[in-house]
Amino acid sequence: MGTTITNNPQRPEPQALASTLEALAARFGNRLITSQAVRDQHAHTTTWLPSQPPDAVVMAQETADVQDVVRICAKYRVPVIAFGTGTSLEGQVNAPAGGVCIDFRDMNKVLEVHPDDLDCVIQPGVTRKALNEYLRDQGVFFPIDPGADASLGGMASTRASGTNAVRYGTMRDNVLALKVVRGDGEIITTGTRAKKSSAGYDLTHLFVGAEGTLGIITELTIKLRGIPETIAAAACSFESVRGACQATILAIQTGIPVARIELLNAEQVAACNAYSKLSLPETPLLLLEFHGSANDVAEQSKNFAEIAGECGGGDFTWTTRPEDRTRLWQARHDAYWAVKALRVGSGVVATDVCVPISRLADCVTETEADIERLKLQAPIVGHVGDGNFHCSLLCDVDDPDEMARSEEFMHRLVERAQAMGGTCTGEHGVGQGKQKYLKAELGSEALDAMRAVKAALDPQNIFNPGKILPAA
Repeated sequence: MGTTITNNPQRPEPQALASTLEALAARFGNRLITSQAVRDQHAHTTTWLPSQPPDAVVMAQETADVQDVVRICAKYRVPVIAFGTGTSLEGQVNAPAGGVCIDFRDMNKVLEVHPDDLDCVIQPGVTRKALNEYLRDQGVFFPIDPGADASLGGMASTRASGTNAVRYGTMRDNVLALKVVRGDGEIITTGTRAKKSSAGYDLTHLFVGAEGTLGIITELTIKLRGIPETIAAAACSFESVRGACQATILAIQTGIPVARIELLNAEQVAACNAYSKLSLPETPLLLLEFHGSANDVAEQSKNFAEIAGECGGGDFTWTTRPEDRTRLWQARHDAYWAVKALRVGSGVVATDVCVPISRLADCVTETEADIERLKLQAPIVGHVGDGNFHCSLLCDVDDPDEMARSEEFMHRLVERAQAMGGTCTGEHGVGQGKQKYLKAELGSEALDAMRAVKAALDPQNIFNPGKILPAA
């Protein structure tokens, strides 16, 4: 397939790096930052992977800034890493070969809103909360909610999803077009505002999920949705994880249009009770949300309550009061902090897998058995509507025995998901942490094809090297 990328990044020669920094300083002045503290902030990682800071950070303010950084770095073959808010979970913002980090914090403008067409055009540094605050008085919203207040550019780059994916899809389903800076500093426009197109290769979705390894996103056109007339949140406890999963399957099969349906295992419920001052039964729990008219929401809630009762569900409570809904979902979004509070001083490693929904109960129960056998703490939350769940593993990185058990657990988790027809990551992405599982999941031929694409679009391997593709 021609020249390919080995993806084994090497640090640039000292003189090449010095020349790069000199050229960047001349172009950006005090927007080029080389202090150790700022560099360390831009290598922050929530995995147990070591932090690997860049050599410098450029605070971009417009697309032309990104183009100039890429041109300068390409001239000297120096790596370029895009940075949104730093909430990625698999080392995507690390700089294993050093290089220059482009921070998009200041590229945070909403450029156009077309409420009649249900779309908008934004810069990559816009966060999902800021966007929805901006849109609120126009009767529309952006539905993808990964929990963290991530940047939309970063969410596109990691193909993020979250609690609303069961109804509204993932970033893959909600990005219409992109502007991307390619390896020579020129701009690729991947699409238009039209809701569908058959014109040429689907370049938009080549860059969505590429984790900044093929180019740098500087503008996004994304879909919006109308704000529902009524929103109801609900909670239902179950005797077992299997019962909760079965209720989810039946709800989807019977066409109940749930907007969110989240599973918390008993340990996670206990953690949320303690942290968020709730009093939920400490058994497997489903949190749900229904969108629509008042009559639609009442009907959806009634139908789900009947299904839950057939599957071992206990009391089913639902509410349309905004303050009650917010309290429930804030507790879900605070799950990470609730877990962290269980064992002060320990690190929390969040990981995810995704399986066909019919295998979710098997995967979760076998995972819980592994946690018990290996004497670990790893509460579980899951986007059960699409078969995706997360383990928040508490571990002492200074304890070699616990680290060995933790790594065994993580490996078995991925192997189990893949054996069930699933994937090593449903929404966190590959980054550095999941590279070793791609060959087993996709095959060497698929990896060769990915390397050929990388070589064609980034022949010098300057865009976020060392990510996604395992070294050949």
